[in-house]
Amino acid sequence: MNDDGMDLRARNKQATREAIGRAALRLAIERGPHGLALVRVHDIATAAGVSPRTYNNYFSSREEAICAFQADQSRRAGQALRARPAGEPLDQAVTAAVVGLYTDPEPDKAGLRMIMMTPELEGEALKAFSMAEGPLAEAIAARTGTDLARDVYPAVMAAAITGAVRVAGRHWLEPGNTEPFAAVLRRTLSCVFSAKPPQPPQPPAPPGTPPGRPPGNSERPEGNNAT
Repeated sequence: MNDDGMDLRARNKQATREAIGRAALRLAIERGPHGLALVRVHDIATAAGVSPRTYNNYFSSREEAICAFQADQSRRAGQALRARPAGEPLDQAVTAAVVGLYTDPEPDKAGLRMIMMTPELEGEALKAFSMAEGPLAEAIAARTGTDLARDVYPAVMAAAITGAVRVAGRHWLEPGNTEPFAAVLRRTLSCVFSAKPPQPPQPPAPPGTPPGRPPGNSERPEGNNAT
């Protein structure tokens, strides 16, 4: 099979996955606050236009199917950051990548509320965010020139960024909040970037260097200070 054929097959599989996920979430919302318990695999498959066997090829649980869209978004976070211009500062690059990823299109409030207010679904969404942290940390390490094997900065930043997305979602769902999700997300992400990348280690000071004095700095001569 040539590359075009493989790409078409991958696109078709992704389209099927998305159709099942949309159907699962729609049914859960339609069936009310306890909709998750009322959704059956057969119902999801029928609504998506696939067989139950096809459904089982894509998802191992209703929770996984309902959270599929959010999971796919999160897994693309590292790729979205790598696509930003190389010279762009980290805070600007992350903000542009994350805002673009999570607000195009803007989340459906009913669907997001269903996921974030149902413990079983929130747990599934948290799992997806955790899976996203690795690729995002790799992209941060590449952009900042840090080493994932030695430096904790990329991993900490990746965890903080995914946490900021979750906080933004909860804040956006607060009653009476009419802000665009992008505005809330920019605000939560701005809280992340007070941390700075680690500085390269300094060479050890020569013996006898006074504490706090950088290596190589000599004391200022005092002979010309007389008044």
